[in-house]
Amino acid sequence: MIIKNARVYKSSFHFEQGEVYIEDSLIKKSTSDNEVLDADGLMVVPGFIDIHLHGANKADFMDGCYESLDAITSYEASKGITSISPASMTMDKSALEKAFISAKDFNSKKHNASIEGIYMEGPFISKDKIGAQNPKYLKNPDVEFFDDLYQASGSLIKVVVLAPEVSGGIDFIKAVKDRVKVSIGHTNTDYETAKNAFIRGASELTHTFNAMPPINHRNPGPIVAALDNGKVMAELIADGIHIDKAIINLAFRLFTKDNLVLISDSMMATGLDDGIYALGGQKVNVKGKRATLDDGTLAGSVTNLYDCFVNVVKNAGIKIEDAVKACTYNPACVLNIVNKVGSIESGKRADLLLIDDDLNLKGVILRGEVLFFNR
Repeated sequence: MIIKNARVYKSSFHFEQGEVYIEDSLIKKSTSDNEVLDADGLMVVPGFIDIHLHGANKADFMDGCYESLDAITSYEASKGITSISPASMTMDKSALEKAFISAKDFNSKKHNASIEGIYMEGPFISKDKIGAQNPKYLKNPDVEFFDDLYQASGSLIKVVVLAPEVSGGIDFIKAVKDRVKVSIGHTNTDYETAKNAFIRGASELTHTFNAMPPINHRNPGPIVAALDNGKVMAELIADGIHIDKAIINLAFRLFTKDNLVLISDSMMATGLDDGIYALGGQKVNVKGKRATLDDGTLAGSVTNLYDCFVNVVKNAGIKIEDAVKACTYNPACVLNIVNKVGSIESGKRADLLLIDDDLNLKGVILRGEVLFFNR
């Protein structure tokens, strides 16, 4: 296949008029295939990568079954999210093992986004910043506990969330940092503890600004520690509910386009009507774009990553080039899959989106096959 007449998002993170060649599910420098897709007036960008989502389409990762993963990945692909790393919840070990094994065993079909990792959110978090996690299953960082789950996942766990101030937190970072990314989240940590955690090997902030101390002029907290480190990847839930548009804009200025990862943190109600749903075994009330527990605590989002992307460009004033990078290359770096996805380069998987100037998603190419294309 040859995609012609498009503005192509290059590996230098800007657009140029050009062509994209696809053969055998990969992007190539040239092709003998004569099939042409005319993308005149459209932009071609890499498929989006959501490293942190819990569910969609009435399915939750913690269901631990093929049917739920099929429902989630088919929905995500239809919205331009071609690779995902589903996130667990703070639940008991058997529930975590079941979910992780289901991800390991899942084989993507023609309509499914690819599962490229597992995002282990809990149980090594703070009771003071529990969010929508279940306090019943909280646990101090435990390397043996993690090792069992890592083995059950077939080494698919790519990120583990940690509150570094809890007992054993720093030692845990040192023990696992060479196998997975450690993300500071659901934490009440102070600046010095967070700074030490990043020095010891933590490298990410989980849904920055949410479930952590805010920036304070006398108590700087983990966000400033991450900024001081200079290499920390900061996640943003850019659904328009979790973070104000002015703070999204501020985050892009502080962390820059090189260190921001847009995430959806979506739950099972994403793509569905208002109603009562569940997240990690807890009841969630969904009305409009807001999902909450009975006490009003935000419980993930009901917005997919593509709609988050549209929000940051249209409402927060972020350059489209920068927003695309935060949905493609940067998350690929977090999951250590930049060798196969995240940019439009020869040899990488042909996961591509076609979008118009109003940011309408006009087409999805998934592993070299056209999932849909609507001019």
